[in-house]
Parts: sequence; structure tokens; C-alpha cells
Amino acid sequence: MGANLSNMEYAHTSSLSSHILTFHSTTKWKAHLNASKETNKLMVIDFTATWCGPCKYMDPIIQEFAAKYTEVEFIKIDVDELMGVTQEFQVQAMPTFILMKKGKVVDKVVGARKEELQKLIEKHQN
Repeated sequence: MGANLSNMEYAHTSSLSSHILTFHSTTKWKAHLNASKETNKLMVIDFTATWCGPCKYMDPIIQEFAAKYTEVEFIKIDVDELMGVTQEFQVQAMPTFILMKKGKVVDKVVGARKEELQKLIEKHQN
């Protein structure tokens, strides 16, 4: 009985963040990026770092957006973990949010700017 309870708790907590993909491998990221070129789905990439205060501030906001905008794909990339990807996108400050469609960058928000990010998500989601 105790094992079932802990499994239920795990399932509950994991469903919260299931709307946000996190990549720990450049290879997996590139494969995902290539696959995304075939869809018209908006992708919001959150370039973040564990030590970044404004990134921590944006975490619950990104969770909220992921739950609200279910047709948008939210992705987290740790700048210290995937430095090559960070350099490819010329990220120089955290957090940086890159909005992409069909493999092309359509917009960018630098800093913890909730309202601006929300406006751009609504603009590009369809």
C-alpha cells in the first residue's frame, strides 16, 4: 500500500512539469529541433542557469504558461550544461527566451519580462 501511495505522489508531481522539456544532451536537442521544423508548433526555449536569480523568478511563470498554452512547446536549456547550444543562439544574459517556429527564430525576450513574453507567445502561437 505504501508503495502505491509513493507512486501516486510521483505521478502527481511529474505531471506538473510534463509540459516543459529539458535537454541534457546536444544530440537529443538537435534531433528535437530538426523534428520541430516539420510542425507549425511554437517552441519557447528558456535559456536558464541554476545560479540565476531572475531565472528562478521566472520558473513558476513558465510553469503557468506551459499549463495555459498547451499547444505551445516549452523547453528549458541550462546554459552551463549545453554551452554549444547557448552559443549557437548567441545567448548572453539569463534568462533568455527564444521563440521558434519551423526551425526559425521568430522572436526573443531577454530578462525576466513576463508580460512581454506572454504577448509574444500569444502573437506567435497560431
